[in-house]
Amino acid sequence: MSEWDELTIGELPLIIGDGNYSSKYPSAKEFKVAGIPFISNKDIKNGRILSEDLRYISPEKHAELKKGHIKEHDILVSTRANIGDIAYVDASFEDANINAQLVFLRCDEKKLHSKFLYHLLSSKHYHSIFQNHASGSAQMQLPISALRDIPISFPEYDEQKAIAGVLSSLDDKIDLLHRQNKTLEAMAATLFRQWFVEQAQEDWEEVALEDVTRRITDGAHASPSTVEVGLPMASVKDMYQWGINTASCRQISQENFNELVRTDCRPLKNDILIAKDGSYLKHVFVAEDDMDVVILSSIAILRPNKKYHPLLLATFLKLDSTREGLANIVTGAVIPRIVLKDFRKYKLLLPPKQLQDQALTSIQPIYEKCWENDRQIRTLENLRDTLLPKLMSGEIRVNH
Repeated sequence: MSEWDELTIGELPLIIGDGNYSSKYPSAKEFKVAGIPFISNKDIKNGRILSEDLRYISPEKHAELKKGHIKEHDILVSTRANIGDIAYVDASFEDANINAQLVFLRCDEKKLHSKFLYHLLSSKHYHSIFQNHASGSAQMQLPISALRDIPISFPEYDEQKAIAGVLSSLDDKIDLLHRQNKTLEAMAATLFRQWFVEQAQEDWEEVALEDVTRRITDGAHASPSTVEVGLPMASVKDMYQWGINTASCRQISQENFNELVRTDCRPLKNDILIAKDGSYLKHVFVAEDDMDVVILSSIAILRPNKKYHPLLLATFLKLDSTREGLANIVTGAVIPRIVLKDFRKYKLLLPPKQLQDQALTSIQPIYEKCWENDRQIRTLENLRDTLLPKLMSGEIRVNH
């Protein structure tokens, strides 16, 4: 580490720019279904900009806004709410726009490697530093002046590039597996629609969700106290498309964990878990095995009976048409949530068991491949997260 230089972020060869908060900030009616992405801190996760819930503005409005125009290779930092969340801007978001919850860092690429800085700032160490530099009474935020004062240790440029290469190669493998799963999931949905929507028969029985499940419930409504070292308790924010990120979960005591297990808040093999609150049905997955986690009420569990196979029922719940159909049983203006008593009555067609079995010969291998990919993703992420602090501290040096 002694060979590394140290400067504050404000002294580094980069530009710091913030997002839009002036009188020209887009009004609700100025947001469009397509156009120029207008990115907030809710749109960044795991180092990437998520496209699912993006808002858009017109090119004319974009030109009117003089701040917050981002470029490929910029690094986004969340300075409000989820303080310290980081994202790297790829080519698909060239000249998009950011709001006042974000700032961008734009490196002089001849002197400071942007991918190196991105990985450095993504570390748990710097996430804690960002949090510690935040201030505010009503709402914590990280002012640009405080961001500028944060010290950064870095090696000479060639070593920056070599370190970024090691970590980016892992990121590329992870990204490839994510994209494979997205493609596979779309294939499963297409097959489901072919078997059970386009070829649905008039004599199929119409049933309610409660007719094809043994139990539909949500997790704990009372939230136990957090402990430093304990067992994971998940809320909807900890969900992703194939499971629960236990690393981001709050920890609770063994006693409280056991009590929530006793009250059936632990997902079991073949349970279907859904995001109940917030972006409802944003995440729907089947538990591959019994899970060593308990859940809060923002997540719901469906425990299928033998009438409808869990993988097929989960695929049905993932369809856009299902989400649209559930709009009438969602309540809450600020935080939409599914009302379970109405959800249990939601109607669907029940395909014959023989037809389900035939469809599963094509659909089940897709899910099994997705689970395998997800396990690889977790392994690669653990390797990256183990290497990251060692590379960034100089404990491990790379040849260049």
